[in-house]
Order: sequence, then structure tokens, then C-alpha cells
Amino acid sequence: MTAADVQPFARVGVIGAGAWGTAIALAALRAGREAVLWAREPDIVETMRRRRENTRYLPGIPLDPALGLTGDLAEAAAADVLMLVTPAQHLRAACARLAPTAAAGTPVVLCAKGVELATGCLMSEAAEAELPGHPIAVLSGPTFATEVARGQPTAVTLAIGDPALGTRLVETLGSRSFRPYLSDDVTGAQIGGAVKNVLAIACGIIEGKRLGDNARAALITRGLAEITRLALALGARPETLTGLSGLGDLTLTCTSHQSRNMSLGAALGQGRPLAEILGERHSVAEGVHTAAAVGALAARKGVDMPICQAVDAILNRGADIDATIAALMARPFRIEGR
Repeated sequence: MTAADVQPFARVGVIGAGAWGTAIALAALRAGREAVLWAREPDIVETMRRRRENTRYLPGIPLDPALGLTGDLAEAAAADVLMLVTPAQHLRAACARLAPTAAAGTPVVLCAKGVELATGCLMSEAAEAELPGHPIAVLSGPTFATEVARGQPTAVTLAIGDPALGTRLVETLGSRSFRPYLSDDVTGAQIGGAVKNVLAIACGIIEGKRLGDNARAALITRGLAEITRLALALGARPETLTGLSGLGDLTLTCTSHQSRNMSLGAALGQGRPLAEILGERHSVAEGVHTAAAVGALAARKGVDMPICQAVDAILNRGADIDATIAALMARPFRIEGR
């Protein structure tokens, strides 16, 4: 089957009008689809309609006049494919709200990156529990919302168990500036996207403490080993972790202050309290909640993840940053690759 034989979905509904949801809606338009963007807050919808700009979450990016904007969940859920772009810890609740309105069999593409804190579930597991009968896909990879919204070149992983449906989704979303690569490793795509947020906080701490580029490179490399160990324990394939949703996303998030997680870590490394940092932000740094969830999941699976556990201790148990770094550096020497 060639690309010309594949019938893309005509209408894309994007659930969640944060920066990433807005960017995905614009990418769908750029791919030639109809797109409608749903926001929970009526004032956000009204402001976007009036100013044709998401001034709160994605300022400075004009919204295409063709982009539909709504506060009516049923209107967005009537689309042919749904992109779910809510924060990870709210994804299950969003799926439960969608269940009565989304037509049976409508594909749902999960765009949140995290592990559910209350249950330890991956995003796909939470969605499948609340949306039975809906095919679930995962979109992940190295993506800053502003660059996607501007149409700058971006490549992502789209993971789904059904390759034929995956091909339709790729054709639906893909354009000259937004290039999805198809995978059937749904678990691997999610673990890479979730754990990199925790590691980005660690990289930010390194920068905030001015520990140098050597330390950051070492942390990224050893962090990838942690991602891989957990992913393999959950049944993922190792090659997924060296792809866009693994190494690609990790590299991007750990090397730029556009990353909410890295910038949060940098502020922590400079000595600022976590509550103060979070209080200044509209957007969610997913790694804060995911650190605890990943630590608990790793413990249940018997997977050694010292960097992620250290970040969890700093964020959630009041561990001293300097003492935690010293403890990591004092760990026994080991053979690389284990």
C-alpha cells in the first residue's frame, strides 16, 4: 500500500488548549485537516476567539482563522480522531468525560507524557480503562510547542498496535514540517517520554549548581540507561529507546531552557523553593509528579534508577541537593552497560 492509497482522517479534535494542544491543532491544520481545539476554561476560549492567539499558554503565535475553538466537549469529540493533550495526572478524568460523547471506535491519540501517580499506570493503561473500544495511540518525541506551532521541522514517534490504523494517523498528521515515524512499541514510546522529564529536572539542577557540561553529559547517558532498564522490564524493545521518543526526547529536554522541567531544575539548583517556582507557572512541569510515580514503579519492578530516585527525594521528601549529589557520586563503581 502506498501513501496515495491511505485515506487520512478528515477532522481532528484536540482536547486541551495548553501550549502543546494548541501547537498540535495548528500542525493538523498544516497537514490539511479540519481541526477543532477544546479548552475547559470559557475565558480561554473567548480570548482565543477574539484575539486569535492563545495569550496564556502560547503567546506570540497567531491562530489560523480556520482553527475551530470550542468549550463544548461534545463538539470536539465529534471529530474523526481525538488528540488528548491534558496533563498526565488528569488524563484518566479527561477520558472519563469523553466516554459518553465520543463515538465508539474513534481513535484516541495520547499526547501527555507521564506515569499516573495514584496507580502507577502508563497513560495508555489509564485511557484503555476509561475508553474501552477506542483504539489508543501514543504521540511522543522531541517537541517544543512553540517550534511546532511555527511550522519548524519536527519529527515524532506515533506508536500504536494496529499498523493499518497507525498509517492512517501518520497520513492525517504528517506534513512537510511535522514528520511522524510509526512504531508498534506503545510501552517504549511512553517510558521514554515520561522518564525524560524527571531526568530533565536533574539536568537543570546540574546547571543551576554550575556543575559543568561533563556532569550533564554523564547524567544524560546514565539517565538513558535508567530509561532503558525500566522500559525493558515493562516489555519494551531496546531500539525504541534510541529513537525519537527515547534518546531524541531526552536530548532535547535536557539541553534547553525551553524545557519546563529543566528550567524548574535550574531554579532548584539555584536554591529556590519548589513551591515558589510552581506558584509562578501556568504550565505543568510533568516531571514533578512523574518522579514519585517512576520511583514507585521502578521499586515494584526491581529496577535500579538512582538518578530518578534522587530527583524524587529532592522534590517530594525534602532531601538536600548537595548531599544527594554527593551520595550519587559515592555509589560503587560498576561496569558500563549494566
